Amino acid sequence: MSDCDPVITVRGLKNSFGDQVVHEGLDLEVCRGEILGVVGGSGTGKSVLMRSIIGLQVPDEGEIEVFGEPIIGRDDAETVEIRKRWGILFQGGALFSTLTVAENVQVPLREFYPGLDQQLLDEISAFKVVMTGLPADAGPKYPAELSGGMRKRAGIARALALDPELLFLDEPTAGLDPIGAAHFDELTKSLRDTLGLTVFLITHDLDTLYAICDRVAVLADKKVIAVGTIPELLALDHPWIQEYFKGPRGRLAAVTEERRKEAEVTR
Repeated sequence: MSDCDPVITVRGLKNSFGDQVVHEGLDLEVCRGEILGVVGGSGTGKSVLMRSIIGLQVPDEGEIEVFGEPIIGRDDAETVEIRKRWGILFQGGALFSTLTVAENVQVPLREFYPGLDQQLLDEISAFKVVMTGLPADAGPKYPAELSGGMRKRAGIARALALDPELLFLDEPTAGLDPIGAAHFDELTKSLRDTLGLTVFLITHDLDTLYAICDRVAVLADKKVIAVGTIPELLALDHPWIQEYFKGPRGRLAAVTEERRKEAEVTR
């Protein structure tokens, strides 16, 4: 994007595990306010890339900046102000099973603002729960008492606890039925639009890519081989891109999205 205001910048990234090189010479920019979908085959290191950006994976080589600040080689104390500005939904939600939904939402608040009193913590968590489309009575419940879709929303509520500018989502619709996945896509887009978020979204869900992603980054051959809108990617002749977007599921997702747009026009 020519007018990109980068929130995340990755240059020359290399990640390896023993003799297995996952990334080499990987470059990527995530622009402010966009929903960037990240796709790639199994083993291409989509989650490893996310973990590198948030500081959970130390790369062998390369540079990573978030909000213009370097991430690699800095300890938690040096990056605390940066980490306050992002929220993360890990694959599966990663909620603490022994805590209620409200208590889960309060975890990052307690970590970064240990002096907050309980009444304020309760008020903030109640607001975040409702913001993500959960019923107000979900707060006192435990994750095991919620459906899969509700647990995902609880995870989003926790990710939004600190009012972040940047949201990381790792396979957010995995395990959801098509209706639940579509509702989650709508929630993600609504939150981006309402809160002005930038969203880094790892997914295999073609419907999600078509419905809400402004651009898509494709991981293959140990790097990001292409970034662009879906029409721009479809114009490329890379075999994985063609197979992914023009295979049976890709064609179905494209038809579904076209019908959705037509339905919006005729309303």
